Amino acid sequence: MPKKIVFNTLILSFLLLSSANTAETGGMPQLNPEFWISQIFWLVLTFGFLYVILSKIILPKISKSLETRKSQILENIETADKQKEESENKIKEYDKIILESKIKAKNYFNDARKKILEDIDKKRIVLEKDIEDEIAAAESEINDLKKNSDEKISKIAIDTSSELIKELIGEEVNSSSISAIVEDQSKKIKERKNVI
Repeated sequence: MPKKIVFNTLILSFLLLSSANTAETGGMPQLNPEFWISQIFWLVLTFGFLYVILSKIILPKISKSLETRKSQILENIETADKQKEESENKIKEYDKIILESKIKAKNYFNDARKKILEDIDKKRIVLEKDIEDEIAAAESEINDLKKNSDEKISKIAIDTSSELIKELIGEEVNSSSISAIVEDQSKKIKERKNVI
């Protein structure tokens, strides 16, 4: 930097000297060669002092401030990247947990549905078996009643008829003749039912 300033000062001096030779003698005092040495002295002194203040005090503070800001910005960017990565990982974990929860819930629902259907099938089979057993028992009872009903009805009819005749006539009648009459009437009733 100092070399550059000295070089610029020399060029400026050369330009001033060349322009001073062409200037009029009674014109501007800056162009009068008589004052050039003092002007160059104050110029070098002022710009030298300004250079020292800028290079030793102001520019290092600005440079330090810029470096501090740069490092702080880089740290902030790095922190933001880490937080972004962490948040993306959390979102992926959250999505994974939701997906696993949905799959578990679906599996629980399917298992519960399967168990309920199996229980319903078992109960239906047991119920159908109970109904078949009851139907078979009822049919058996009905068949027994059909087989025994004719005999029982005949016996009841014979007993009732003999008691009625005894009440009407006042004498006991032979039970074999009453049973023959009842059997004859039973056959006629059966024939009528078969015809219908």
